[in-house]
Amino acid sequence: MTAVVETPTRTLHRTYSRWTALVVLCAGTLMTILDGNIVTVAMPAIQSDLGFSGPGLAWVVNAYLIPFGGLLLLVGRLGDLVGRKRMFAAGLAVFTAASVLCGVATSQGMLIAARALQGVGGAMTSAVVLGMLVALFPEPREQARAIAVFSAVGAAGGALGTFLGGALTQALNWHWIFLINLPIGIVALLAAVRVLDAEDGEGLGRGADYPGAALVTGALMLTVYVIVGSGDRAVTTTLLPALLALALFTAFTVRQARAVRPLLRLRLFGSRLLSGANAVQILMIATMYGFQFLGALYVQRVLGFGELLTGTAFLPAPIVIGVLMLGLSARTIGRFGAYRVLLAGLVLIVAGMALLSRAPADGSYVVDVLPVLLLLATGFAAAMPALTGLAMSGAREEDAGLASGLFNTTQVVGGSLGLAVLSVLAAGRTQGLLEGGTGLVAATAEGYQVAFRVGTGIAVGALVLAAVVLRPRGKV
Repeated sequence: MTAVVETPTRTLHRTYSRWTALVVLCAGTLMTILDGNIVTVAMPAIQSDLGFSGPGLAWVVNAYLIPFGGLLLLVGRLGDLVGRKRMFAAGLAVFTAASVLCGVATSQGMLIAARALQGVGGAMTSAVVLGMLVALFPEPREQARAIAVFSAVGAAGGALGTFLGGALTQALNWHWIFLINLPIGIVALLAAVRVLDAEDGEGLGRGADYPGAALVTGALMLTVYVIVGSGDRAVTTTLLPALLALALFTAFTVRQARAVRPLLRLRLFGSRLLSGANAVQILMIATMYGFQFLGALYVQRVLGFGELLTGTAFLPAPIVIGVLMLGLSARTIGRFGAYRVLLAGLVLIVAGMALLSRAPADGSYVVDVLPVLLLLATGFAAAMPALTGLAMSGAREEDAGLASGLFNTTQVVGGSLGLAVLSVLAAGRTQGLLEGGTGLVAATAEGYQVAFRVGTGIAVGALVLAAVVLRPRGKV
């Protein structure tokens, strides 16, 4: 009789702890995602206050992206070795401390250095989250719900960053876009220490292949550096770093094939689901990041919206994403399967980008932007949880941390690539029209149209790749 009473009590406590742990993981992730976007709206204020030049101002963003993207694989593996809770908590501490340094920065050098430290902390936090989530929720239905919640927080955080950046900068000043992380980080860190289950990890004695780590970290940092700066530098200037990155990747691959304890087990890429999902994510995120950046510029430079109004205009996206992911995503995936839901989401993304590619110089928010926001938000709300579930289902338990780091790495690379390529296309077309005598607003609008058409093509590529590579075995 006693055993009958105690068993459900323990089950309820365990369930409560797991979902509480998910809240803590989402809070840490939200901080890093917000900070990747919140700074963009505050850039003019930062430039005016600290005296950045145009090219120099880009490093406020680049200094964060380069270590973030470059370190994900390394810290994902280290999380497997020392314990994912330790890595997550340490990342929160580093990120929070770096946010304070950003908030009190009084010089260009101090802000850029603090942003780089933020990137390190963000990588430490983000690289292990999916691995922890999969371990917390091994049952497929609950795992789908947990991934939907996590994906909703991540997707909504990107759009919320645009709004909060404008609101905090306008109401207070740009320093507060960083200082706001202090109370959030402290609460998240204390909660992580208390709520998350401790795990010993494999032990540093198993090795992290530090020569391989140096090779891939250097290669990834150079790759992100080349991508994020390609719009500001000549091809000849980026050619040498690009070739060096390729050489480092080649050396890393050879090293992993021969190492006794490789950092990145090449057998991971033997998983059709893991490899295919990462490839699809690069294309899908390239499209979405390009839209988020250029769409905000279209609203500001063509429609004439101010900073706060621009942030407010994008609020329907996180609302739709949050409602759909939290309310419908897991149930929809459970009923129709991740593959079908992913394809449906990608179709909506293609439709949204195609509609946006005709956004005119005399357009309006209600007619030319809001329908696109709703289509893209709905498509992303369907596609992202399904894609995440497919990717992580292709990894073994012992590779979960590494697979999580890899998935986050391709997200950063895809976002950086989309942002760089579409921005360069838009700027090039606009400049050509201006030199031909076209008016500023008309030239700017047509430049964005070109970029959005290319973004549509990238989204079509993601759809075709997903349909072919991620199709369940035995399906026709």
